Amino acid sequence: MRNPAVAKAFADITAAITVLTGVASESGPAAFYSAGDPLRELSEDCLDILAGAAAADAQIAALKAGAAVTYADTAQAAAPPDASVQAQEMAVTAEVACAMTIGDRAAGSFLAVSQALTTTLPLTLAALQAGTISWQHARVMADEAATLDRAGAAALEAHFLDPDAPDAARGCPAGEMPASRFRHRARTWRERHHTESIETRHAKGVLDRRVEYCPDQDGMAWVTAYLPGDQAVAIWNRTTAISRGLQGPAEQRTLTQLRADVFAAALLTTADLTTTDLRNSGDPARNGSSEEHDPGQVPSPRAQVLVTVPVFSLLGATEEPAMLDGYGPIPASMARDLVANGAESFHRVLIDPRDGAPLEIGRTSYRLTKAMRQWLRLRDGKCPFPGCSNNSLDNEADHILAWAKGGTTGVSNLGQPCPKHHKLRHSGPWTPTPATKDHPPGWISPSGRHYKSEHQDWEPPHWPNQLEPHEESKDGPQGGLADGYPDLVHIGLSLGEEGLERLLHARV
Repeated sequence: MRNPAVAKAFADITAAITVLTGVASESGPAAFYSAGDPLRELSEDCLDILAGAAAADAQIAALKAGAAVTYADTAQAAAPPDASVQAQEMAVTAEVACAMTIGDRAAGSFLAVSQALTTTLPLTLAALQAGTISWQHARVMADEAATLDRAGAAALEAHFLDPDAPDAARGCPAGEMPASRFRHRARTWRERHHTESIETRHAKGVLDRRVEYCPDQDGMAWVTAYLPGDQAVAIWNRTTAISRGLQGPAEQRTLTQLRADVFAAALLTTADLTTTDLRNSGDPARNGSSEEHDPGQVPSPRAQVLVTVPVFSLLGATEEPAMLDGYGPIPASMARDLVANGAESFHRVLIDPRDGAPLEIGRTSYRLTKAMRQWLRLRDGKCPFPGCSNNSLDNEADHILAWAKGGTTGVSNLGQPCPKHHKLRHSGPWTPTPATKDHPPGWISPSGRHYKSEHQDWEPPHWPNQLEPHEESKDGPQGGLADGYPDLVHIGLSLGEEGLERLLHARV
């Protein structure tokens, strides 16, 4: 290295890594270990190293991004005036690719994200430099901000990275959830706040729907479908439900394998599938065998879709997006279609016009009502275990404080972990923390570390222009509601009141 300061800095980093490697491999200085419980001390040290290394990775990523952008700027400034812009960009990309030992395409993507961080996403760059988010989180932010204007990108950043922002995200901070979960949260915010309506963008997306086929190794291949969100979620939920029903002591296939077999059997069979067809699918040794024991009949379940719809949007008074469980925001027209044509699998949920949150439903008996289960799913949105993305319709209700130990059956004492993390809770030392009617439980690991769970990002719904909340006068709130909102029963305006009455009193 030509610069002595740069060489010394990297030498110091190498020396520090050597020390940390010694600690992790139990070959470090004896002073690092306690005579009391050396195994526990070593395990704590390893967890500290993992957390510290993750932060250091982020800081190094920020360093690389800044160095790449500075190199690109200096190379452009030093280029001859008559140099082609395209040729200059190709030269810079190739140089960065060689220096980092990556391909041109990866280098181009890296430079694009780095440019976004240094020019339009200052909060993201600062968080990366502080080590509170990873490079993967920064890429998600850049991807979601790419189609927003400058004001929209700033608002997106502030929502997730500025705790003092008026509408700051609640629950688990962005950097404390996996980047895949952060992408879901950021995408949800973008869908809600994009300057172009989701109806318009969805209409464009529908034109691009397609199925793709890609051969792979070992006689395998991929088949993927780009579909409207409601169809994709319904297919996934139905496939999962059928696969769960096929599991049992005599079934050796995993849930993942069962999903693939159910999917293939559904597409390749012209007649209605039988339980035996599904049990034998994917296993050549079982096809056509009359001696194979059938552990039991499994009824073919209907696809389930859980959608949260603002009541005014459902009535057509606004075009505010609805929330499709396991997916995110969907156009209001899609939600209205689900109400009209998917009543048997669609769970209607009316939200409070004041803050966007559903009402709590609870009771004190051990068993949960159907309404309580639906509310629990709405509160959590998914399995509350950190980083888990399991769809809420596939999860299981669980008392945080056991019923036998005095726990009550109320939303504040319930979680809904997926089968995997439900088993982890009851077979290991992982412990859920208390929940509330609005917040799912967090988790305490065997090492005593506390990991936060995500919270639903509820937002107040949009009001139609003729139903804007009244200003509170000196005489008190107007219209009959405590917070100054109109009383929909006595307002004297008609927005399909008969439809609203039927909806409010529909059988759940």
